[in-house]
This record gives sequence, structure tokens and C-alpha cells, in this order.
Amino acid sequence: MSALPPKFQISRDEIAGVVATFYERIRQHPGLGPVFAVHVDDWPAHEAKVTDFWANAILNERVYDGSPMAAHVQAGNVRPGMFETWLSLFDKVLAENLTIDQAAAWSALAHRIGRSLRAGVVERATLPGGIPKLR
Repeated sequence: MSALPPKFQISRDEIAGVVATFYERIRQHPGLGPVFAVHVDDWPAHEAKVTDFWANAILNERVYDGSPMAAHVQAGNVRPGMFETWLSLFDKVLAENLTIDQAAAWSALAHRIGRSLRAGVVERATLPGGIPKLR
């Protein structure tokens, strides 16, 4: 059985570099930094897990074991409006660190995943008809 080709050409080291730069920026972000700080106490381990996630999604490596949807829902402090900020910051990091083609391909994938995660958070935060749940 042959391995699937990567979704676009990028190395695992490039993925790890983007992830490290992104989370460095997250830690400094006034809105997103505190959200992550509540949940992440070991940044190198978190970055390694996220690198595995992206290596799985882009390179078809089978190294990631987790559920991003469950993690975002269980966090309890992730709100639908945060995804736009997250993706904007991620796009800036991609543009600064990769070729135009790599950045565009990864951005498109990140935006698809972000829409799914946002939908999961929104669905769990609303009652039928879009009425917000009271906590």
C-alpha cells in the first residue's frame, strides 16, 4: 500500500517552524493569549501536538492522536468570534514564513478546519433557532 502524497509541498520542519512562530504570537496576543494560557502549561508539548496535527493533515503522517473539536468545545472559553482573529494571525505567520503557494494552500486548509471548529462551538453554544444558551 502506498502512502498518500502531501496536500502540498512542505517539510515537517517548516510545519514545526510555523507552529512555533504562531504560538509565540498567540502568547503575546491580548485577546487570544489569555484564552490559551488557561489551558496550556507546557508550550513545547502543545506545539509538538499541533505540529503532529498539521503533519497529519498536510503530509498524511499518522502521528496525531486527538480531537480538535472536543478540545475546543471542552475548553469552555472558546467563543465563535475568536476564530476570525486566530485565522488572521495564522495567515500572517504563513505569509511571513512560507512561499506564496505554500501559504495559500495551508491557509485554505486552515480556514476549512476553522469553519468546522467554529460551527461546532456555535452549535454547542446555541439553542434551536440560534438563541444563545445561558451559562
